[in-house]
Amino acid sequence: MSKVVKFGGSSLADAKQFQKVADIIKADEERHFVVVSAPGKRNDKDTKVTDMLYQTYALAEEGKEFGKELAAIEARYNEIIKGLKLKLSLKEEFETIAENFKAKAGSDYAASRGEYLNGIVMSNYLGFEFIDPAEVVLFDDDGSFDAEITNRRVAKRLKGVANAVISGFYGAYENGTIKTFSRGGSDITGSIVARAIHADVYENWTDVSGFLVADPRIIDRPQPIETITYTELRELAYMGASVLHEDAIFPVRKEGIPINIRNTNRPQDSGTWIVESTAKKSKYTITGIAGKKGFCCVNISKDMMNSEVGYVRRILQAFEDQNISIEHVPSGIDTMTVFVAQDEFIDKEQAVVSEIHRLAKPDLLEIESDLALIAVVGRGMKRQRGTAARIFSALAHVSVNCRMIDQGSSELNIIIGVENRDFEKAIKAIYDIFVVTQL
Repeated sequence: MSKVVKFGGSSLADAKQFQKVADIIKADEERHFVVVSAPGKRNDKDTKVTDMLYQTYALAEEGKEFGKELAAIEARYNEIIKGLKLKLSLKEEFETIAENFKAKAGSDYAASRGEYLNGIVMSNYLGFEFIDPAEVVLFDDDGSFDAEITNRRVAKRLKGVANAVISGFYGAYENGTIKTFSRGGSDITGSIVARAIHADVYENWTDVSGFLVADPRIIDRPQPIETITYTELRELAYMGASVLHEDAIFPVRKEGIPINIRNTNRPQDSGTWIVESTAKKSKYTITGIAGKKGFCCVNISKDMMNSEVGYVRRILQAFEDQNISIEHVPSGIDTMTVFVAQDEFIDKEQAVVSEIHRLAKPDLLEIESDLALIAVVGRGMKRQRGTAARIFSALAHVSVNCRMIDQGSSELNIIIGVENRDFEKAIKAIYDIFVVTQL
């Protein structure tokens, strides 16, 4: 059995955290391949190393002196090295970084150095081989990740390697220029490595013990989610539930490899298992609740709308022409509503309205703002009658007006629209009826 383990920035913030990570790795002889992030915050007032690198490079790009700022980053690593009692110097690495900053190597190069340096430190501490992902993780000329070539390169590079540390978050173009994933992209690197070696499990270690049924900032001590499917996770992540980078799902999904979200500070917790499918029943009817504020909707009415071929396409064309992405489109026979992110739409609203009138000639068009969307997700919902009725009942009980409801054909999720001011109240009511009282 072989496991890939990825540790996030909070798990590697200082020497003490490094020691915890080493203990976790040594506690299971199947943990052969380690993916690391850059050092995160040591406390609430601290700054992540990646952010320090961005700030330092910004000075370099402007032609300003950045030596003091780069020295502060070097001091962070030296503090870790000293705490681990390692005979390791990063002096030459920082000299190279300084030269490349002066040469304006790019913000992606700058941001990637946090993971790169942490990989060197961790490999020295564990006695594992260090692998720079710039050698094996490939991006196409247009900046898109090349999954298949990368998979072959990583598999070839790791063949015969007993134990290795791989830096997360970045790769390179064919010419060697560094390219990063979006923030949190070390999760993706871990998934890439797991796929390439056909791992049995991909363990993603962070500062929480897996996913929770609801946001702990809204619900006091919400229940944990023991098992969640890839599809359920996608639905919740879309609505803001973020413990794992959502793109980390795809490489392992192709191989049917489960992901186990674990807590570095509480290694005894079993965490959350993310799987393709499962016969295990959810503890509750729902798996999770997530949501976001800040939406607005455009309500369009026209008599006999359903009989006009291409009418919906013409409406959506107006949004596409203004480069505005669509969130949801609930519709009736003579009406349709388009939900969009308010901050993306607000400056272009009149251009969209004008184009809708030109393309579709509606009888009535109205815009409503300050709305929130809430996703109630669960594979168990399709086997339970009256799930939507229970949601409506819970919202009515706390005097929340439901402005929209949209359920996909998979019956995996129900999307509810409420006013921003009712967002927290609505989530609490839904959590209460499905988890607390289980009525």
